[in-house]
Amino acid sequence: MKTRTPISIYIAVTLGLTIMAFEMFTQDSGYLTSPFFWALLLIVTILILIMNSIEDLVENENFKKLSEEEKQLFLKEKSIPYFQKLWNSAFKKQSQSEEKDILIDHGFDGITELDNSLPKWWIGLFYFGIAFCAVYMIAFAFTDYAHPEAEYDQEAKMQLASIAEYEKSAPAINLETAKYSADNISEGEQLFKTNCVTCHSEGGKGGIGPNLTDKNWINIKEKNVFRNVFWMLENGSPNNPTMRPFIKEGTITGKDAEKIAAYIYHINQEKKPVTEDQGGAAPQGEVAKWQE
Repeated sequence: MKTRTPISIYIAVTLGLTIMAFEMFTQDSGYLTSPFFWALLLIVTILILIMNSIEDLVENENFKKLSEEEKQLFLKEKSIPYFQKLWNSAFKKQSQSEEKDILIDHGFDGITELDNSLPKWWIGLFYFGIAFCAVYMIAFAFTDYAHPEAEYDQEAKMQLASIAEYEKSAPAINLETAKYSADNISEGEQLFKTNCVTCHSEGGKGGIGPNLTDKNWINIKEKNVFRNVFWMLENGSPNNPTMRPFIKEGTITGKDAEKIAAYIYHINQEKKPVTEDQGGAAPQGEVAKWQE
């Protein structure tokens, strides 16, 4: 009669398999705080306890049928700790007499082959690998588990949500607090294309509105390009009603204006101006003498 696996091992394995299944199929649902998850674990644990009690009854009945020698052998085997038995069985070596019993009746060059049983740890890992592969493939085929694109989209949504939450409580950016940053140029270019390109054309070379890449400016309200652009976006042009006060109208936020101003500063101060020969609009206004 073989000794049984301790119930604690069954409970630990069940817990691990349940978490693995929930992690694969419902990883974004917050299952650890779900009453369903804990109710399922409780039900499975109760079923394992019931099964263990039934096995105890069966084991006791079978134990009564053993001879005294068999009983002593069974009790000795049962007294060995479970993990020690696993270790012993994993690295068990056959005696010489046992090796004679498992010799295969063929050999070559004096070398004979033994029909050894595979170690239990190897067999366990083999079957675990098969089961895990089956569950993994099902999760991969029918859920978003382990899909890089889905994980990227989920992370992007979380980041955008955190940014939106931060911006709700972050202080509003105005002319006094706005600062130039090269990190804002790329986003500022996209905002420029959305809000400004109709009048100022691609790259700010000018069209209906003036050329933003040259040194001539119609409205000079601040001491440097960045702050001057922000002022225009906030208040609009006193000379041209087409240039509306975007911030005061609510079309863009102070944060957006900060990015647009960074982009215009970049094309005006850090790049060469687009001349008339290159398709740019003719200079308008006076040459500005900006201060840093």
